Amino acid sequence: MGKDQAADALLIEGREVRITHPRKLYYSKQVQLSKLDIVRYYLSIAPAALNGIRDRPLVLKRFVNGAEQEAFYQKRAPTDTPEWLRTVTLSFPSGRTAEEIVVDDAAGLIWIVNLGCIELHPHPVRSGNLERPDELRVDLDPGPGVSWQDVCKVALEVKAFLEEVRLRGWPKTSGSRGMHVNVRIEPRWTFTEVRRAALALSRAIEKRLPALATSKWWKEERHGVFLDYNQNAKDRTTCSAYSVRPLPDARVSTPLEWEEVAYSDPAEFTVFTVPKRFAERGDPHSGMDTASGSLEKLLDLADRDEAAGLGDAPWPPHFRKTEREGKRVTPSRAKTATKQPRRQMPLIVIANSPDKQAALAGLEKWKARHPEATEYLALDDVLVDSMRGRSSTWTRIRLNLRHVPEALRPADEQPEPDDDPTRDWRTVHARKRAAKNKRA
Repeated sequence: MGKDQAADALLIEGREVRITHPRKLYYSKQVQLSKLDIVRYYLSIAPAALNGIRDRPLVLKRFVNGAEQEAFYQKRAPTDTPEWLRTVTLSFPSGRTAEEIVVDDAAGLIWIVNLGCIELHPHPVRSGNLERPDELRVDLDPGPGVSWQDVCKVALEVKAFLEEVRLRGWPKTSGSRGMHVNVRIEPRWTFTEVRRAALALSRAIEKRLPALATSKWWKEERHGVFLDYNQNAKDRTTCSAYSVRPLPDARVSTPLEWEEVAYSDPAEFTVFTVPKRFAERGDPHSGMDTASGSLEKLLDLADRDEAAGLGDAPWPPHFRKTEREGKRVTPSRAKTATKQPRRQMPLIVIANSPDKQAALAGLEKWKARHPEATEYLALDDVLVDSMRGRSSTWTRIRLNLRHVPEALRPADEQPEPDDDPTRDWRTVHARKRAAKNKRA
């Protein structure tokens, strides 16, 4: 990026947008990028980035201290939001509501980027129809050790299946190790119905590629590429096209043509390369809004799955349990129908921290203390969970000792580090619930 003199205000389409601390480094290790560099990146691809967020309420994921520090989620619009930025009122499964920002132009885009929103997180609805999504999101999340080639194979199977049910998928790199396939749909169905369709799709891909794909919600049951159907539950968001990701090389979630998928490399798409690609090739997703399809065939498949005995799959933990949902408990803790304890997976928690790097350092310390047990760990025995707190994320690392001979399994230890930012809140909540049950 260029090294022009720092600026504290930009005139964008007739609106002045103030850039605070423009020289603050947002990336400083592998690459050097300031806040102003990120602003310039978004200005260079603004028409394409706006295609993914325009007229949609946004959750603000704010990296106020740069991409190398933890972010926090802000659903409610800041009190100093300019008059020319719209807001809409969203309701959530908890019963709460929030005024969320809607961005319609480049000035609004840069205003939220100045807040530290290097990622863009739109809801899959338009501002005029907040209860009927117009987008189904297929999130391909590879497990530890899964290759990019395997992710691409699953993505291409998703493409073929979508065509069979008369839908069109639009692929993009996630900006990390996975891939997203967005599907524009007619806004006729509720969030619950869209999620149900996504679950049917995930199960269908799992049947077609049983060695590569999984629809299993619990990490201890997964293998290969997880198709995260719950990204379609109400209030869930994923980063949109052209979002900058907090990886050391400043990768970008980049739209692809299907012909590119098989030979693509997500590391090639960064803040430094994507503006040139957009200038030369345009936006591969520019025609998405003209390709809305119907969920009827997917919902018919969901009906057939239920008739065959497949009930609802687990929802995220903060959602109310549904009638058709099975036990919302990890398989390692579940009990059989006779109430006898089933064989539990030997899972241990070894690190909790708001700082992912600190948690990973805790993993390495554990391995150094227990080298014999470490030799038996498979890649998918290390479970690195990104946990959502009330307004921020934190990292929990667990180990599945199933492959470690019992004689070599270390005793459960105090996690190191052991900084779960939700522990106090959960303790207070549990006490209130116990008191309420006692009064009842």
